[in-house]
Parts: sequence; C-alpha cells; structure tokens
Amino acid sequence: MDHIMASLLVPLAIWVLLNGLDDLFILLAALWGYARQSFATHPRDLIPSEAQLDAAKPALMAVFVAVWKEHRVIRRMIENNVTKLRYGRFEFFVGAYPNDAPTLAAIREALASFPNVHLSVCPHDGPTSKADCLNWIYQRMLLREEELGVRFDMVLTHDAEDLMDPDALRWINYYAQWNDFVQIPVLALPTPLRELSHGVYCDEFAEYQFKDMIARQTLGGFIPSNGVGTGFSRRTLDLLAASHSNRIFEPACLTEDYENGFRVQRLGLPQRFIPITLRHGRAIATREFFPRKFWTAVRQRSRWVTGITLQSWEFHSPGETLRHLYWFWRDRKGLPGNLITPLINLVFLYGVVTWLWASATHHIWGLAREVSSWAAAWVAGMSLQALQTTVRMWCSCRIYGFRFACGVPVRVFVGNLINCLAASRAIWTYARAKLFGRALTWAKTDHAYPTRAALLTNRPLLGEVLVASGKLSREQLDAALASVPAGCRLGEHLMALGHITETSLYEALAAQNHLPLGIPDPASVSVAVTRALPAALARKWRVLAFRIAAGEIYIAGADLPGEAMQKDIRRFSSLEIRFHLVTPAQFEELACEYLPAA
Repeated sequence: MDHIMASLLVPLAIWVLLNGLDDLFILLAALWGYARQSFATHPRDLIPSEAQLDAAKPALMAVFVAVWKEHRVIRRMIENNVTKLRYGRFEFFVGAYPNDAPTLAAIREALASFPNVHLSVCPHDGPTSKADCLNWIYQRMLLREEELGVRFDMVLTHDAEDLMDPDALRWINYYAQWNDFVQIPVLALPTPLRELSHGVYCDEFAEYQFKDMIARQTLGGFIPSNGVGTGFSRRTLDLLAASHSNRIFEPACLTEDYENGFRVQRLGLPQRFIPITLRHGRAIATREFFPRKFWTAVRQRSRWVTGITLQSWEFHSPGETLRHLYWFWRDRKGLPGNLITPLINLVFLYGVVTWLWASATHHIWGLAREVSSWAAAWVAGMSLQALQTTVRMWCSCRIYGFRFACGVPVRVFVGNLINCLAASRAIWTYARAKLFGRALTWAKTDHAYPTRAALLTNRPLLGEVLVASGKLSREQLDAALASVPAGCRLGEHLMALGHITETSLYEALAAQNHLPLGIPDPASVSVAVTRALPAALARKWRVLAFRIAAGEIYIAGADLPGEAMQKDIRRFSSLEIRFHLVTPAQFEELACEYLPAA
C-alpha cells in the first residue's frame, strides 16, 4: 500500500507545489500593488477623500437588474437601494420575463412608488440567460433616452439580492473619470459560524477582493466583472455593441460578467478595481447573501465553473488570449484543481497517520526511503498552502473579525468538497448539453434578501435621531442615558421624564428603521387579510395583517419586528413580511375595528 501511495503522491506533490508557487506569486504582486499605491500621487490612483468624491461631476447612471422568479426579493431590493443611495443622478431598469407573473407584479408595485424605476419585459418567455435579459434592458434604456432626450453616461449591473453601499455610486463615479470599467468590491454578509457553506463565500470573496483583484490590476491583467457592482462607461457599451452585433452581454455565456471583463481589456479601455476601503465603520462594497445551503452552493458554483473554465474556450481563439495566457490558465486551473483537491486532502491525512504509525513502530527509516523522491516537494507545497490559509484568515479577519477567521481552516475543507462536486456537475452539464445540442440556460439560484437588521448595521441611535429632529436636546439625552433604569428602553424612559411624546418617539423609530408610520389607508385594508393571523397572536404581538400583494403580507404593528415576533408570524404565513409601524393607540383603534373582542 505504501508503494502505491508513494507513486500517487509524486504527481500530487508536484501539483501542490506548482499551485502554491502560483498563489505566492499572486500574493507578492498584491503586496507590491499596495506598496505602489501608498506612493501614488495622481488622483486616479489614490483613495479619494469625501471632498474628492463630492467634487467629481456626477454622471447619469443606469442600474440594470435582470431577474427570473425573484418576486420575494426584488421589491425590497429596489426599495432599500433606491431610498438610501447618496447620489442624485441614477435610474433603475429591471428586466423580467412575460411568463413570470409574480415577479412582474412585484416590480410594478415598486414602479408606483419610485418614478426612477422602469420595467423591461423581454419579448420572449424565460429563462434564457442573464446576459440575454441584460441586453433587452439595454434596449429599454435606449427607449428611455428617446423619451426624455437624455443620455446615460454609465451602466451598472446588479442582482436582485444585492445590498448596494450608500456611497457606491459616488465611488464608481469618481474612478469613472479616468476609467471605462469600474468594479466595486463584492463581499458576503456575515452569517453564524455554523453556516459553513456560506462561510466559504465569506472567506473566498474577502481573499479574492483583497489579494487577487489587486494583483491582476498591478500586473496588467484583465479585471473580470463580479457581475454586480460593475460600472461600464457609455463608450464601452457603444464599442461592445458595435463589435458584437449589439450583444453587449454574450447571451450564450453563463458567466457574461467574466467574459465582458476580457472584452473590455481587449478593446484597450482602462479598467479599475476599487480597493477595499474601510470608511464610516464599514467596507465600501456591495454586500449580499450567497447560497447558505450546501447543495445550493454546489449548483451556483457549477455555473461559474461551466462559464469560466469550459464555455470561455468557445468564444476566443488561442491568438486572442495569448497576451493573457497566464490569467486564463490561472482561472481555468480550478477545473482540474477542484477535482483532485479532496484526493490531496485524503492522501495528506493518510500520510500523517502513516507517519505517526511508522514512528510508533520504528519503521520510520524505511518509510523515509520510500517517500524521499517526493517529500521535499510535498513539504514545500504544503508549507505554501499553509501560508495561503494564513493569508485567507487575515483577509477574513479584516472583514468579519478574529473569531470568524479562526474557522477558516475548517471551511477550507468544506470549500474543497463544494468545489469538487461543482466541477463534476459542470462537466456533466456541459457534456450533456453538447452531446444533445441543447443550450445552457440560466441556472437560477434562489436568493434571500438581507433582513432589516443586516441592512441597518450603521443605523443611527434612537437618541441621535431625536436630537437631529429637534425633539430632544443634547443635554436631555445625556442626562437620560445616565439615569435610564436597567431593563427600561430609552424611548420609554424619555417619555416617563416628559421629554418627548409618544408621537415623537414613534416618528423617530420609523425614521431610524426606515418604516412607514401611521394607520394604513382604509382603501388598502382587506378585511379577509385581517383574519390571516389568529386573534390571540395579533393581540400578543400587537400586530394586524391588512394586505397581501406580490407575494408579501403587510402587517401593522406597535412594536419593532423582532426575530421572535417574525418567527411566530411565519407559523401562519410563509409570505415575505412587510412591516408598517403604528402607535399603541393606533393599534387599539385598528383592533377595535377588525379584531374580534378579546
């Protein structure tokens, strides 16, 4: 058995060593990039100050969002992003399919509230591909330009689950002064340690944004789009349309974002990746939840593998990719690497166990002679892998903290298994499509939009909202904070002191949590829906369901919707909850009218 393992370990050891040297090269390039940036003097190479962000002339931006069966999240995505972006000149264009009625209804609900949101309906049923949907959104934008006599300067691509940073458009606008392609970092939202599959995304995206993207930019490689948070100048779109028969996004490709990164580079247009910058207590980045279940993650990653490592061979001749041969090799090496990495892990484990056994039974010298031909390469390769894991831990720690980063070594093995299964699935899917002449269609991943708690990580404190609105003085706030009894909420304490009224408190709570306030319009209240929740539960939590639309249930309540409340409500409704804040007095008024007597 030892002889078999020794012969197997020779090629595996060489692969581990080569892969480790490749990663070391990228690490050194990234470090050189950061060092060079620290000595930069031109504004295009600097991290801008707030004054510089404000001074940049604001371009008119169009945000493209292609969706398929996203009725549960799309309206919330639109509402939360449109209302909090600190940028004055933008419009959303959301593309959907005619055979996706629930999503169309959800988008039309948003259109009624936001005049700068527009619907683009594809002329054919879906799903086709995300790229195909984006191309039709582009045509809808052209119609909008004809209607208003304007011209959009820049187009951004986003997904239905994205949480855009409030300052994202300001940063993209700043770097767009010198670049035709601008990519803002994309990071996973934090989840509990027990969610290992999602934790893999947290680790890998943090490392990729901190290290790989900086290295590509430093070495002059093409910057692949992350698919979201990518800004294309109008010049880029016009050139892509002219050179690719109006197919700005390649409809046959499952990873049109990666493809366009190379297309832009080949056109000779300048690209820029915005380094991860911590400001205002957060990383300036697009945030989102990635698949949180194991098999869902496998499915999504199989699409990435299919598009990047298999389909990309179809779109370019060897001559076109020669200049960027190293980068294509690095991106495609994941296909064989993902398949053999679990084997490497098993062989490494076997080697450790065998070594310990040999040491215990005094057979270590015989084993050492057996493995002498590959031991040096193996040790060197594994040392480089240990360095790589340490770098990933540092990147993860910078975003998610030390405690989360300690789980990186465990999540590395989970990620290896996910990637192995994803590569196997990608090969099977691609081979079957080619064998039977079938098109590769949009492999949709179910998305979850971030909860309000995730959205409001930087929300102002209640006391600060009251002071800013003029309902409370700074001296009154400081005194109340010093005297608030244990277990008593600040708002209740301020009311007891007579500093604020109940109306002032609820106005501040609504502003702090971005919730509508006041009794719903009677025309929007459905008597049938008011009976959707048991009366006992409604009185327990002081909530009243009053409307159902676009897969969402609207609930008026006198308390902020905590996890316990939402969990209790979901026992009786699987619909997405949209909360509407009312004062206790207003709730009693609603209860008297719509709930049976206690």
